[in-house]
Amino acid sequence: MTQEPKYKLASRQWKKNNTVVTAKDCQIGGDELLLIAGPCAVENEQQLDQIASFVSGLGIKFLRGGAYKPRTSPYNFQGLQKEGLELLKQASDRYNLGIVTEVMDLSLLDTVYPYTDIIQIGSRNMKNYHFLKELGKTDKPIMLKRGMDATVEEWLLAAEYLLLGGNDQVILCERGIRTFDTSNRNTLDVAGLALAKELSHLPVISDPSQATGNRNLIRATSLASIAAGADGLMIEVHNNPTDALSDGPQSLYLDQLQDMMPDLARIAAAMNKTFSWQKQPEIINA
Repeated sequence: MTQEPKYKLASRQWKKNNTVVTAKDCQIGGDELLLIAGPCAVENEQQLDQIASFVSGLGIKFLRGGAYKPRTSPYNFQGLQKEGLELLKQASDRYNLGIVTEVMDLSLLDTVYPYTDIIQIGSRNMKNYHFLKELGKTDKPIMLKRGMDATVEEWLLAAEYLLLGGNDQVILCERGIRTFDTSNRNTLDVAGLALAKELSHLPVISDPSQATGNRNLIRATSLASIAAGADGLMIEVHNNPTDALSDGPQSLYLDQLQDMMPDLARIAAAMNKTFSWQKQPEIINA
């Protein structure tokens, strides 16, 4: 006898067919592989415009970028905050890109809400259940990152809080978990990603940048994620990673992002997903 899961609305026992989330005229969790790309943090207008222009030119439809940055050290760059949101909106309007950015707490929800197409809940907030309850009342798609120490069941139970609030447009994001191995920043749980797809009808994407902390591993872990059933990828890219104010070592150079696109398309096709892109004629890394 199959044991009934503790989570209800997120379970395939509740809904057999895959949930497809619609954001900025894109469908996430359907036949198309979603790619979200952009810098870890918005730093200035020139930086964001160059990255947004390149991402858009490749045919990518969503730009990621942090305006408010939760950093382990209070002395590290904390983001441009409201100015960063305004720069994201400017890039969105100029290049017709959907925006993904994080809301850190309820006090910032009203500020961030008008500027984003997908609300991101960071790893640190996955277990902030009051926060999740309130965000579940919103009407925008929500990307829920797996907590760095969370089991798959805890991750799905966190999604349950959002679903119970009435928002059924929830996307799960595997971003790596902490293990005994210190070789990488985190450990990308490919098996956990595949299990989440098996247990839940919600779309699941992968963040290989956060998971590895190493740009040289992003291509391999991206391909592995797609092969495991991921509905999309969120990848950090920067025009000058060596001088990035946040997470430069895990950010791809612009040409590295372009170089991996044919491989993503091949693996996507093998998994019966469409993935279209176009080559940029010129690449300028700052």
